[in-house]
Amino acid sequence: MSPNQKFRFKEGPGIFSPKNLVELRRPGAGVANQAGDLVLVSVSEYSFDDQKNKKSLIVAPIESSAKPLEIQVRVVSLVRFLNVHTITSQLEKGGEAFWIQSRTIAHVVEGEVGLEIYALDVALRTSSGGDTDVLATTNNPVLIAKLPNKSATNFRYSIESGVLVFSDYVYSDGNLTSVAEQDDAYESRGNSAYVYDTTFERHWDTWVGPKKSSLFSVSLYQDADRKWVFDGQFINLLQGTKHSSPVEPFGGTDDFDISRDQVVYTTLDPGLKNEYAWHTKQNVYITDIRGKSEPRELTSSMQGATHSPVLNVQGTQVAWLELDEDGYESDRAKIVIYDLEKNVRFTLTQDWDRSPDRLAFSKEGNFIYFTAGDEAKVKVFVLPVPPTPPETTTHPTLPNKYITPVALTDSKAASGIQPLFHGRLLFSQSSFTSPNDVFVIRNLRRLETSILQNEEPVHFDGQIQQITYLTESALHGMNLDSGESFWFKGALDKNVQGWILKPHGWKDGKTKKWPVGPKALGKINGLLVGILMVFEH
Repeated sequence: MSPNQKFRFKEGPGIFSPKNLVELRRPGAGVANQAGDLVLVSVSEYSFDDQKNKKSLIVAPIESSAKPLEIQVRVVSLVRFLNVHTITSQLEKGGEAFWIQSRTIAHVVEGEVGLEIYALDVALRTSSGGDTDVLATTNNPVLIAKLPNKSATNFRYSIESGVLVFSDYVYSDGNLTSVAEQDDAYESRGNSAYVYDTTFERHWDTWVGPKKSSLFSVSLYQDADRKWVFDGQFINLLQGTKHSSPVEPFGGTDDFDISRDQVVYTTLDPGLKNEYAWHTKQNVYITDIRGKSEPRELTSSMQGATHSPVLNVQGTQVAWLELDEDGYESDRAKIVIYDLEKNVRFTLTQDWDRSPDRLAFSKEGNFIYFTAGDEAKVKVFVLPVPPTPPETTTHPTLPNKYITPVALTDSKAASGIQPLFHGRLLFSQSSFTSPNDVFVIRNLRRLETSILQNEEPVHFDGQIQQITYLTESALHGMNLDSGESFWFKGALDKNVQGWILKPHGWKDGKTKKWPVGPKALGKINGLLVGILMVFEH
């Protein structure tokens, strides 16, 4: 290329350019409704033409042939596009969305002062011809709740108790409704100096201020006339504890879980006082969802970091991921189960040489599903929950079937696992050739029975069905390489895994020089996938 020639990326049919990457849809993980027949996916998509990031909600059927329903926040007409019904929700500042009934989505949007929550009903109907199913909205969005601040996030809803739990930043008094007033006073304090007596003083690119994240609950339910009732009485579940959850800077809904009556969460050990920057120790606590009891610690006080606390549906057991030593971030995470009825805690995967990252109990509470990195893939695994030992232990003596995880997937990167009724598991999956799509595994009761009846490990040979095809059209004809794994000897004669992604135009057996771009890879992730897809071309 001459010095005067302007550099330009390749574009055109069959070329996956940086522009294609930026404009490619970015789906989140799918979340099923309580009935387990619909899945909700939040999607963002940047447009160079409009120079805006457009957000939409996709509702797709899990057990029906109906076409997915796309709810866009900026589109103003009803159209059919890419085999998806598209409508407008008329909520231009849309944010998080979650299920509050099996046919009702709660959509959080910015109001003039704080946040507003709208209810949007959807229906799965049989067409007038009687031969196909149709997904559609049944009404305009209805305002059902208002929150005082725009910083509220991480929403979880208990349908059984009619309670909404979320996180927000508050000052030391823990008062949610006075945050705006205190913000004004802080901004008008007369100087811009920051004085720190404790660490951290900064999280990545953000200075730590006087507010901390806390968990709140508030009643939100339907009355006998099916009208939504919001009492606006916010309960700070961490009031007076010096706890902060989710844990900054990366914590989200994976730092707490809720059931009908309880909330379990992880927080930095309050006993560390002013030395948070030198420690990773997090404790797990459980408390009443309406704040009627003081939080009770479930961890041993001898552990390091903890993540992904989950409750079973029955409210009898809690599980979380735990690292052994304080101060370590890359130690192996182990599954710990706490029996709330017997007050016994035990480690489940003490001898398993992998590190889980997300957990979920089956609906019956007798199996635990989880994701874990394995040879640069993120697979879905399952283990039966063993009988609780007579006393707390980190090394329980258990038969092989309770300590040998069974893999349900063997490729790509799984996330967002969600057990459903009738022996099904929903999850999202991305790969070197595609961002997230939603998948479902059925007939897991047969596998669970087989695991319990056999002392030796069993092999999963069931089918996995893809539910959504959110970027199929945009990636059509790109001929992206799915990658090829290989092994070689590294330092100290250790086996090292590598991946080859062959460039666009590669033909086996043809001699040609190609540039090589080495890249360190821990496991498949969305950002890396996009970058590699561009470099292939």
